[in-house]
Amino acid sequence: MTRVAAIDCGTNSIRLLVADANPVTGELVDLDRRMTIVRLGQGVDRTGRLAPEALERTFAACREYAAIIKRHGAERLRFVATSASRDAENRDEFVRGVLDILGVEPEVITGDEEAEFSFTGATKELTGRDDLARPYLVVDIGGGSTELVVGDDHVRAARSVDIGCVRMTERHLVHDGVVSDPPTPAEIEAIRADIEAALDLAERTVPLREAHTLVGLAGSVTTVAAVALDLPAYDSAAIHHSRIPYEKVREITERLLASTHAERAAIPSMHPGRVDVIAAGALVLLAIMERIGAAEVVVSEHDILDGIAWSIA
Repeated sequence: MTRVAAIDCGTNSIRLLVADANPVTGELVDLDRRMTIVRLGQGVDRTGRLAPEALERTFAACREYAAIIKRHGAERLRFVATSASRDAENRDEFVRGVLDILGVEPEVITGDEEAEFSFTGATKELTGRDDLARPYLVVDIGGGSTELVVGDDHVRAARSVDIGCVRMTERHLVHDGVVSDPPTPAEIEAIRADIEAALDLAERTVPLREAHTLVGLAGSVTTVAAVALDLPAYDSAAIHHSRIPYEKVREITERLLASTHAERAAIPSMHPGRVDVIAAGALVLLAIMERIGAAEVVVSEHDILDGIAWSIA
């Protein structure tokens, strides 16, 4: 066994996994897995820069994670940063801060690398399951971007497109610092248009419609699953590998788009940091299901974090 620590810093959240990995058996045993909403990508789509308050929230989470990693005695650490830090003019400031706190330089990876990690993390446990036909389409709906990956045992094709839940919310639903509550039909159509254009772009290189099983990752998908399962609180074990039918995803998406901030916040399984962005994230998932004619989405709690952990094990 090798004890590893993986950090995934995205547009909306930063997440940590400390695990014991056995490359021989393919077993990854969690010791600590956690997520903090830091909204690193706050305003990046508009300004092109990481906001000072967003950086400080992220650095505070890094200091907390550094203590956890030290306590568990992880032998190796890899810090991967995705969409927001790829897009920012001042990403050097972010890199220096992380290096000072954690002693490693964050790797600002490409969308294709992000897709590879996500695919590995999501599908490693699915190998050998007869009830899930291949190829898989793995969809990782993040804050700034969405990764779409088609593959069997390995990635066949992948594309990262800029239709994350935070980006879509800030681009179409925020006016003078206020989020539409709820969105207007015109705003919903504008988000839809961006999503459809991005999927058109993805289909130039990724055969989305050849996939037989849709696997959905990250907070927007897992939150939709938690609502669909009517959980009294967020429960990773209940959500992991749940299978949510298309009709249920459509029903929940329409409900979220029609609800107010207070109504979304009152959902028992809703993380406070997702209240304002979940409607856009759900709409991305729904549009993908409609594009490929998916009857259901298989929801995975294992994702890019697990892929990063395996890359250093």
